[in-house]
Amino acid sequence: MRAVDWQIWMKAAHIISVIAWMAGLLYLPRIFVYHAQSARNAPESETFKIMEGRLLKAIMNPAMIAVWITGPALAYGYGEFQSTWLHAKLLLVVMMSGFHGYLASQVKKFKVDQNKHSAGFYRVINEVPTVLMILIVILVTVKPF
Repeated sequence: MRAVDWQIWMKAAHIISVIAWMAGLLYLPRIFVYHAQSARNAPESETFKIMEGRLLKAIMNPAMIAVWITGPALAYGYGEFQSTWLHAKLLLVVMMSGFHGYLASQVKKFKVDQNKHSAGFYRVINEVPTVLMILIVILVTVKPF
């Protein structure tokens, strides 16, 4: 396989992983909005617990891991590790990963009926991955520095 071939496949895998991860990062807080509005031990609360756990474990965690494998591989393959735009992007991806970790902690709290936040809180934090994504896409596309 030529070097360019592996880069194209790696780029495809990276984009697919980013899309799956972003879908989860946008959807999980939305589930939290509805979960926070439901009564503890209500049938819908138990359903939300299952949905949250499966989304995190089956989609979000594997997608995030794939992003962290494919992204640095691409940066290495394209010789971009010295680029300032990439350093800024990596900082934003670290922040996105931290947000992912925060959402995972909230899944655990909901699972044991220990959520302390309102639906409004989850509506607001639902914007965090959107802002980070916009900044990351600008950095990758424009490469301003």
